[in-house]
Amino acid sequence: MNIMVVGVGGQGTLLTSRIIGKTALNEGWDVKMSEVHGMAQRGGSVVTFVRFDKKVYEPVCEEGTVDVLISFERLEALRYAHFLKKDGVLIVNDTRIDPMTVVIGAKEYPEGILEELRKSHKLYTIDAGKIAKELGNSKVTNTVVLGVAAKHIGFSKDMWLNTLTNTVPPKTIEINTSAFLAGYEN
Repeated sequence: MNIMVVGVGGQGTLLTSRIIGKTALNEGWDVKMSEVHGMAQRGGSVVTFVRFDKKVYEPVCEEGTVDVLISFERLEALRYAHFLKKDGVLIVNDTRIDPMTVVIGAKEYPEGILEELRKSHKLYTIDAGKIAKELGNSKVTNTVVLGVAAKHIGFSKDMWLNTLTNTVPPKTIEINTSAFLAGYEN
């Protein structure tokens, strides 16, 4: 299973990848992960790969080989959709974060991103930010998206919740559990 998680610095891309990797490891799979931080601290693109199987030899996925691509932002989904395999699943948090080139006026944010992605990919979208705010903590947006993705990655809901509980800080277990379930049941 090849999973790619993309987003903008500060959206929880690395934490989400760790939860996926630990869940697969807890299920007995060989797991390899790769983290590309890039300009994460300045709102830049963050890309992680999580691969698991009986034996995995390298952590990075090649273009056209990703089973599940999780994107925390629309433009990031468009930027990395070519990594998906033909029957791969694309899960997108329907939010917009302008990159620096848009902020300074050098480029325009593309319109119709989700419509374009829907033409050639199995696309699932969610307004995870809205759900997280309704739960009372916008910082768990990534966990809402993970809940949606978990259904496409596999493993039992209880295994996901167990890993989540053992990975997030203790004071955030309750809100992260609620966020995961909100995504999972969406």
